[in-house]
Amino acid sequence: MSWRLLTGHQLCRLCLFRKPQPALKSKPSARVSYETDSQSNKENMRTVERLQACSVDIRKIRRLKAWVLLEDDTYVEEIANILKELGANKTVIASILERCPEAIVCSPAAVNAKRKLWQTVCKNEAHLIQLIEQFPEPFFTVKDQENQKLNVQFFQELGLKNVVISRFLTTASSIFHNPVENNKRMIGVLQDSYLSLGGSQANAKVWLLKLLSQNPFAVLSSPTAVDQILKCLQGQGFTNSQVLQLLSKLKGFLFQLQPESIQNSISFTKTTFECTDDELRQLVVNCPVLLYYPAPVLEERIQALLKEGISMAQLRESPMVLELTPQIVQYRIRKLNSLGYRIKDGHLASLNGTKKEFEANLSKMQAKQGRPLFNPVASLSVEE
Repeated sequence: MSWRLLTGHQLCRLCLFRKPQPALKSKPSARVSYETDSQSNKENMRTVERLQACSVDIRKIRRLKAWVLLEDDTYVEEIANILKELGANKTVIASILERCPEAIVCSPAAVNAKRKLWQTVCKNEAHLIQLIEQFPEPFFTVKDQENQKLNVQFFQELGLKNVVISRFLTTASSIFHNPVENNKRMIGVLQDSYLSLGGSQANAKVWLLKLLSQNPFAVLSSPTAVDQILKCLQGQGFTNSQVLQLLSKLKGFLFQLQPESIQNSISFTKTTFECTDDELRQLVVNCPVLLYYPAPVLEERIQALLKEGISMAQLRESPMVLELTPQIVQYRIRKLNSLGYRIKDGHLASLNGTKKEFEANLSKMQAKQGRPLFNPVASLSVEE
């Protein structure tokens, strides 16, 4: 019998068929507990009123995180004042509190400590309030403050620019909650891996900083995972130089893969493209997504391209098109078709690139197509 969620109406109907059970006598203590629980579920009207005074839409908080309104101890005015001191106006403050209502349960002392930490990597207070407005949750996550401070100092000493660190604080905040000793150990493992694969000592630091700038989550890998992936690729016949290229092109995401998924992707690629082992390895180096995406995803994308009339020979020439989803490919092919360009008769390079790159290329093609073949202002020579 397949089970599914029942609506409240269905549950009520179901209750009609159940055999009535004798009522249980409630103990006084149970009744008191129920009354206490019921009372605790009521909203803190002081909190509600102060949020309304800040022009906060209470309905949004009820939908998002209603538990905040049940808290006894809140700091609405204090948090609003801290944001105001940083230059936030009333509209910005209301927006922050609506999207991150848990901010009001953070102690002002903890928020001020976080403010000082973020100010060490922000250009000025205007930059800081801009980051808070865009990413309020990382700012109001005030646990592990000392560990976060040590990690900021470590990344600064490593040579990462403050603008990069400030980006990490907002988009990769989990790395700052990781014990600083773990981050230091993984940085050492990444650097040793680069050197063991033939990278030069002179370029090691530059390579490492670039890798971290592209993918800070690389520090959340483990030494075991790094060792397993390197051995897996070397076992597949990839040279140290090729592994190093893959590591750089995949921006450290290589270590987030599993040896089994890598083997499956390699096996799928070899069968699909009907290539030798050497050709396979070169194909993967030229197009690392063949390694990164699992076989089912690659299969779906290849089939979508074949349905558009693209041949396997074209795919083999320009496999980077597999970075694109079927939906993006179909959209771009329609755009090119509208200009009279038939992708199945040309090169797939026209499909590649980011959205911005594709649109720029499309504009050039449109301009070229619309260019007049004659001078429209020149007088015509007409024989009478």
